[in-house]
Amino acid sequence: MKKILPPPQININVDKGIKKEFQRKAVHLSSLWVPSAIYFIPKVLLLPTLFIILCGNIALEYANFKRYRWARQSFGAIFFRLLREKETARQNFQFTGSVYVLTSAILCMCLFSKEIAVIAMTVMLISDSAAALIGRTFGKHKIYKNKTLEGTMAFFVSALVINLLFIPIYPFRLASILACAVATAVEVYEDKIGIDDNLSIPLAFSAVLSIIPW
Repeated sequence: MKKILPPPQININVDKGIKKEFQRKAVHLSSLWVPSAIYFIPKVLLLPTLFIILCGNIALEYANFKRYRWARQSFGAIFFRLLREKETARQNFQFTGSVYVLTSAILCMCLFSKEIAVIAMTVMLISDSAAALIGRTFGKHKIYKNKTLEGTMAFFVSALVINLLFIPIYPFRLASILACAVATAVEVYEDKIGIDDNLSIPLAFSAVLSIIPW
């Protein structure tokens, strides 16, 4: 009798790094409520609200760093597994990205027009996520350290598209293209700038869009 061989087993190796990056960026994109709030909620109400949320976030992160049980059971249980290895290995307390997102929103609202603040925060949240996900999934050509050409182009192109989509509230100008290029460079060279890109991207983008008249 002819021996029947079992069907070949197919081993699918899931890149845990990419899976974790998708989870992190899903959390990152959940902050899109911030630019929506900037546009629809009066500044006099939103600014103190964001400041209170920021202070609470800082207190919770510090309590988690100090390993207080109540903080570990809340913040730690949800977000600690999503942090990068370099973030979990820190000896000294440092803020996570959410603190910088909230700080960016507050500064952009105080320094720039509502329309520019909305676009800048949207670019930071969406384009940064696009760069990370495209770069990790399809990136083949390294241009600077762990930054790839594919991820960098994803950031720039998505930033341009976002600016085009916001034409009803803000005109698309040559300065818009320049602002997208500057924001892209800031994302690539984050380590040289020494400022978290959740803060540096929207501020750099807004500054260019505000200063350049054409």
